[in-house]
Amino acid sequence: MVFTIINQYEKGVRFIWGKYESVVGPGFVWNIPMFHSIRMLDMRVKTIPIQPQEAMTKDNVPVKIAAVVYYKIVDPLKVVMSVYDYNFAIAQYAQTAVRDVIGNNELDFVLADRDKIALEIEKLVDEETKEWGVDVSAIKLQDIELPEDMKRSMAKQAEAEREKRATIILSEAEFMSANNYADAARKLSQIHGALHLRTLQTLATNVSAEDSPTHLWLLPTQIMRFFERFGGK
Repeated sequence: MVFTIINQYEKGVRFIWGKYESVVGPGFVWNIPMFHSIRMLDMRVKTIPIQPQEAMTKDNVPVKIAAVVYYKIVDPLKVVMSVYDYNFAIAQYAQTAVRDVIGNNELDFVLADRDKIALEIEKLVDEETKEWGVDVSAIKLQDIELPEDMKRSMAKQAEAEREKRATIILSEAEFMSANNYADAARKLSQIHGALHLRTLQTLATNVSAEDSPTHLWLLPTQIMRFFERFGGK
């Protein structure tokens, strides 16, 4: 008789002369050589990388998709009895599911809603693998690679969109500035002497900013009003 130590995160499927007996562990498990055999299984969450593969979107754009599958064993007996190599089987089915889901969606949706695409792939894979005693907890899309000409087209489109937004913002700023100037002019025209005072302030600011000597000839307000009335006639 031999004792086998099964860790807390493991399960063992024990056979007697090749016939299933029970699922054992964790802890000390006895077995008789040439009489018992134990298939050890790790029950922790594991990952399977899905290497970049080419898929065609619904609008006929070829893309390369890389993903990762997160899964764990929930039924040791099904894993042992239903599938020969569950790691390879999950990887192959996930690759097929990726191509199917990408092929049913257009490129814009694939790029904008990665989480929804990954969730749809996860549902397909989990529905199949649950019959194998495996639970697929998540599938994450790591990378979506586009053709070079598509990358250049999208870069030009993004640049044009940025220029469009900048033009709109600039025009809105100019419109607001024009409204402010118009409001200020109306208020200055309504207050006696305000327009002349504003003119003197502007002249003083401009003259003080220049290094060269500048001579200003200022006329009394009464004379300015005379010319205004004369001009109005």
